[in-house]
Amino acid sequence: MSKVGDAMRFEFATATRIVFGSGVVHEVGKISSGMGKRVLVVTGKTVSRAAPLLDILTEAGLETMTFQVAGEPTIDLVRIGIEQAQAANCDMVIGFGGGSPLDAGKAIAGLLTNPGQLMDFLEIIGCGKQLKKPAAPYIAIPTTAGTGTEVTRNAVLTSPDHNAKVSLRSPLLLPQVALVDPELTYTLPPEITASTGLDAFTQVLEPFVCSKTNPIIDALCREGLQRAARSLRQVCEHGEDKGAREDLALVSLFGGLALANAGLGAVHGFAAAIGGMLPAPHGAVCATLLPYVMATNIRALKERQPYCAALQRYKEIARILTGKANVSANDGVMWVQELCSTLHIPPLASHGMGAADIPTVIEKAAQASSMKANPVPLTREEMRTILEEAM
Repeated sequence: MSKVGDAMRFEFATATRIVFGSGVVHEVGKISSGMGKRVLVVTGKTVSRAAPLLDILTEAGLETMTFQVAGEPTIDLVRIGIEQAQAANCDMVIGFGGGSPLDAGKAIAGLLTNPGQLMDFLEIIGCGKQLKKPAAPYIAIPTTAGTGTEVTRNAVLTSPDHNAKVSLRSPLLLPQVALVDPELTYTLPPEITASTGLDAFTQVLEPFVCSKTNPIIDALCREGLQRAARSLRQVCEHGEDKGAREDLALVSLFGGLALANAGLGAVHGFAAAIGGMLPAPHGAVCATLLPYVMATNIRALKERQPYCAALQRYKEIARILTGKANVSANDGVMWVQELCSTLHIPPLASHGMGAADIPTVIEKAAQASSMKANPVPLTREEMRTILEEAM
């Protein structure tokens, strides 16, 4: 975060085209015209949800085949997807579903045009080589309001062999089109709505206080926080509320734009480590951690960096969330805690995490890129306290 008087410099990159609105999925045939002839449609575990999409593509004269991503996308699964797309001569990819199929589709599109093995390009556990050629044309169509991966430049993949989540990362992975239709989220059950919605909420909160924010990100995050404050609880309790569904779809989109161009923080640093070790839903883990990370950051800032702009931003977050002018930063923490309690967000222990896992999570989280964008460096003891409180 720049100090007053510092020279300002930042960049902003996103999908070539963003199309947002109720019913826009029906425009996918026209939108995909000229992008390819044979389409690999990457879906979630319920392939039948993509049936209307496949009909639209067929009517537009495109040949389609589907590839199912039933859970977190593993390196081996994505490798199979790449091989199937190559064997079928697919020249275009569409991701349709939550963050998992969208990330898998992004990775498949990237490797369709870049010679080499997937491990050649992966961070941390791979060679970390850079993609040289633009990915195959890729349209990202989210059916949850959570990850914002439709506008990010990385694909998060799981390696069971390494107990880790790692990224395939490149500006060349930015989708050609992000097609965001709130109607696709109408049928999400309350539990998934809550966990993905809290992930989206976290992704407009962390970039707002992170060390790499900029004026464009600030505007997106403020708008996203306001919409989350008024609609997150509402949409979980009244899923038929179309206005609230639209708000959460925008929060998710804004969160993706923000994290891709600024950074995140300790919540996602921990979540990346935990997600690689345990079969825990990413959004639920983020939700569990969020109030404890907020409280620890606020306390650490007061003790070590009392004049840091992030401390004032936590107070601004509290004003947005509570709707009150005269509040403290910790009032925002209380608001989040009450929300998580109302939405029955489970503790980390419910996902199988135990005290013996804490040292490993701390070591892995400390190396995560998200942790490095946290507004204040956390000590190992502070990190331990967060995990113990979230257990």
